[in-house]
Amino acid sequence: MTLPVFIDLDADASAEYLTLDGPEGRHAATVMRARPGELIEVVNGRGLRIRAEVEEVTPTGLSLRAVTTVQDPQSVPHVTIIQALAKAGRDEMAVEICTELGADAFIPWQADRSIVRWNSQKALKGEKKWRDQAIAAAKQSRRSYVPEVKSVMKSTELARAIDGYSQVLICHETATQAIEDVDFGMDIAVVVGPEGGISDAELAAFEEAGATAVSLGPHVLRASTAGAVALAAISIVSGRHR
Repeated sequence: MTLPVFIDLDADASAEYLTLDGPEGRHAATVMRARPGELIEVVNGRGLRIRAEVEEVTPTGLSLRAVTTVQDPQSVPHVTIIQALAKAGRDEMAVEICTELGADAFIPWQADRSIVRWNSQKALKGEKKWRDQAIAAAKQSRRSYVPEVKSVMKSTELARAIDGYSQVLICHETATQAIEDVDFGMDIAVVVGPEGGISDAELAAFEEAGATAVSLGPHVLRASTAGAVALAAISIVSGRHR
């Protein structure tokens, strides 16, 4: 069984001794009931993975001694999920599942047909929820990388941002090209629409900017699962996690 993972965004590769405190330290001490002599792993969200031995347990955290320190390689290709805002927490569910499957970054997308609308205040709260979800899912799946959650974009902004990626794939039920037949690039963005689907105007604008519509199969998927299916296909076909 893999060792439990705790996230310390300030973890230092050069440290021989480290302290795990704050919410993560209290969780390790009081919920996980870590004991002296046990091994755990501490990651910094940017690929650093420290295997450490527990030396002391206090009510507020752990004192640790580093045993091994490695920098995990980044996955290739790099995959960003552009996820439309969705009702009933389905967008947050997508962040959770895609993080577990290895997504590298997320962009919240205020699509034309998104039922959920983020004004400036809601955007700050929504982006924080997504970041918290990404951290929790990375910890659960033992990842040393925590996906970046970028600022929310509207469709016009997204169309302008498309040329910043080597490849942008739009998950769309009318596409004739299957995702498994795509020759994947090194920096991929996957666009997932809202419950009402991507509008014709959005699809045309994205394709004009260089994006390609792809099919995920014969069935229409929920906003919460389409990105995960696309990411799984990319990982299998490209050998991303080998």
